[in-house]
Amino acid sequence: MMDMKQPFEKLVELHGATVLRVCRAVVGPSDAEDVWQETFLAALRAYPGLPPDANTEAWLVTIAHRKSLDAVRSTGRRAVPVGEVPETPSPHGVPGSGDAGNGLWSRVAALPDKQRRVIAYRYLADLAFNDIAAIVGGTPAAARRAASDGIKSLRTRLTATELEGESA
Repeated sequence: MMDMKQPFEKLVELHGATVLRVCRAVVGPSDAEDVWQETFLAALRAYPGLPPDANTEAWLVTIAHRKSLDAVRSTGRRAVPVGEVPETPSPHGVPGSGDAGNGLWSRVAALPDKQRRVIAYRYLADLAFNDIAAIVGGTPAAARRAASDGIKSLRTRLTATELEGESA
């Protein structure tokens, strides 16, 4: 029987943007491209053994998830030398990002880890809750609940900020 898998380059073309969005949501914009590259290098090595009927997007997001967690863990273990300490560091490590700590992405970054990851996989990668549960662990119902709780928290925080702005 003939192998009906797509060329690997086609996978990068089809799913590269989704994987990059997931990486940005999990590790932040400063490390996302490095994690994206590590994801596709690992996927390239494993691709020959992937069954032809596999869900390649979920497979790539799973690899990105694991590489992102590795990056987050390694960042916490190593010191980063700097010439000068910035006066007010950006919450995402990108000075001048325009978010200034009160935009949507800073609120997403402030969510509990599981809620943040589930929201990223659901709304940025458009994965089904079954696939998300396989990535983060737990059941599809738990993943659905984490997404619901995260969205509820974001709505509450955004509404509170809008009300504060009107009373000022």
